[in-house]
Order: sequence, then structure tokens, then C-alpha cells
Amino acid sequence: MKRVVVIGGGLAGLVASVQLAKAGISCALVEKKVYPFHRVCGEYISNEAVPFLKANDLFPEPFNPPRITRFTLSSATGKSSTMPLDLGGFGISRYTYDNFLYEKAKQLGVEFFLSEEVEATTFEGEKFHVRTPARSLEADVVIGSFGKRSRMDHMLQRAFIRERSPYVGVKYHIRTQHPDDLIALHNFKGGYCGMSNIEDGKTTLCYLTHRDHLKRFKNIRDMEEQVMFLNPLLKEIFTHAEFLFERPEVINEVSFLTKSCVEDHVLMVGDSAGMIAPLCGNGMAMAIHGAKMVSERIIQFNRGEVSREAMEKLYTQQWNENFKGRLWSGRQIQKLFGSYWASNLAVNLALYIRPVANTIMRNTHGEPF
Repeated sequence: MKRVVVIGGGLAGLVASVQLAKAGISCALVEKKVYPFHRVCGEYISNEAVPFLKANDLFPEPFNPPRITRFTLSSATGKSSTMPLDLGGFGISRYTYDNFLYEKAKQLGVEFFLSEEVEATTFEGEKFHVRTPARSLEADVVIGSFGKRSRMDHMLQRAFIRERSPYVGVKYHIRTQHPDDLIALHNFKGGYCGMSNIEDGKTTLCYLTHRDHLKRFKNIRDMEEQVMFLNPLLKEIFTHAEFLFERPEVINEVSFLTKSCVEDHVLMVGDSAGMIAPLCGNGMAMAIHGAKMVSERIIQFNRGEVSREAMEKLYTQQWNENFKGRLWSGRQIQKLFGSYWASNLAVNLALYIRPVANTIMRNTHGEPF
């Protein structure tokens, strides 16, 4: 029987650990924080993930997540268009959903080491040795689920980590008059802001901006007022909403560069394998799908049906088939956002050439799995 260590307790790592535990595989997960906690995330899950979640008792039904069926796009000047979402999705906070999955994993026997960060991972003689300040763990397989940017990326000397990224992500939970069935994307100079409802009548407001904006102003709030308020729709929201966090969640150097889904035999999932532009709204669904794929390949390896080399090759092929094109499309679509002329062009395309807008949405969504 193989043993698996998951580094990072994000969405993909938690789902993978659940699936492995169900298959009777010994699994441990190392996470530097303690559940529940907030993450910078748009907190929208495309319905492509729903069949898998319901089939595996992982759909967050107890929290009555809002069903999202419409999409509003506004330019940096406030011009907007609303259209139906062909596939749609639902909203759930990472604070609630990650903790929900954590409890599921614990019940299935997954061993958790919380408040611990991995210091080193080595692979020798078909075994991994994973070291934290408190312990050393041995494993046959290691899954990397450590998010957008991590100490682990530096340790593995991954190519993307050597290039600076200009993007900063900021998230709030607010109370405001935002319809349950709507996801909105509001442009402003140098960035864009997504909004959708989650559990308990709350709304997630999450935006991506250029770090130069933060350098120019004394603090985040001044930047918001001087830059984001130039979109009148955003000014209205920020002026009248009730902000529920004492301070926003922030992450620096968000990178959309190409990553490898296998590094030094570590199988990467979620944002560790590749991050889709947040405006495409599918990062959470892709993390869940990736967790499904990686756990299936590990189960094959555990049964002796494939070698390590074949497991890594099959996972890479499957990951590329499902996500490589979507990530490329997301990077191209992102070029339409964050400026006055380009965001106005995007809104005009959505208003007057609806087939183009529908094609864009299809290219960044997957089939139900």
C-alpha cells in the first residue's frame, strides 16, 4: 500500500486527499494555516464540477450556495452588458468550503499536520522525504497543492518563480444589494473586480490590480478611491456596501505564466499546476477536476497498474488535454481588460456580437465531469 503526502491544504489538495482516503490509501496533508481561514479567491465554482461533487458527497448543500446563471460585464467607464451564463455555477466562500472538505477528509482518516510548513522535499530510491520543523514524513507519492506562489516553488526552482509578476490580488466579503443569480466583472484602469454572492447573504468582492497602483498611494483604500472609483458602478458599490473584514485579504505577485504539472516527481494540482485568469471564473472548478484526475492516476499506481513514469506521463497528458487550451484562452482574454479602450471593446462585443461573447465563455469553461 502506497503512502501519499499532500503539501498544501487548498481546494485541490483537500479533494485529492478525500478521494485517496476513500480508495483506502494512507494520506497525510501538511498545511501552514489552521482551518477555517480565508483565501484570496473569487469564490465561484462552475457547474462543470457539480456532477463530480454530488456523486462524491462533496457538494456544499448544507450551506445553500447561491445558483449563478447571469453575467454582467462593465467597462472602466461604467458601460455594462448582462448576458446568460450557458453553464452557470454557484458561490461558496473558501472559509466555509475548505473547512467543509477538511472535516470530510478527517472523517475518512486523512492525517493532518496544521500550522506546519514544508522546509524540504527530496526524492531518492523511489521514496520522498518531506521535512517540516516538527517532523519528517516518508511517502511514495507527493502532491503539490500549495497555491499561487509558495516557498515550495523556490525550493523546486520552478521557472515561473524567477520572473516577477506585477499583479496583486485583494478580497473582501461585503453585504450589498447584489442579486444571488449574478456574477459581475467590473473593469478599472489597470485591473478588474469580480463580484458574486456566497452563503449567508454575503457577497465576495475580489479584484486584481497592478502593483504600481499600490506604490502610488498611501494605502489600499486610497488606491481604490483614486483608481477604482473612476468606474461609477464600483464607486457605488464601495460607497454603500458594508465591509465585513477588518482588513482585506491580499496576495502579491499573482502569476499566470505557464507551469509544469510535474516537478521532480511531485504531482502539481490547482494553482500550483497552472492558474487561469481570474476573470474567467473557473479556477475552483479546475482545481476540483485536477484533484479528480491526479487521485485517479495515483490509485492506478497504488494498484500496480502503472509505473511511476506512466502515472506522471498520463497525468500530464490528461492535464494538458483538459486545461492547457483554457489557460491559453484565459491569457488572451485578459488582454481585453484593465484599460479604457480594451474594456469598452469587450463590452461592445458582448452587447452587439453576442456569438463572440458566447464563444469566449465556452473556451474558458470545460465539460461537466
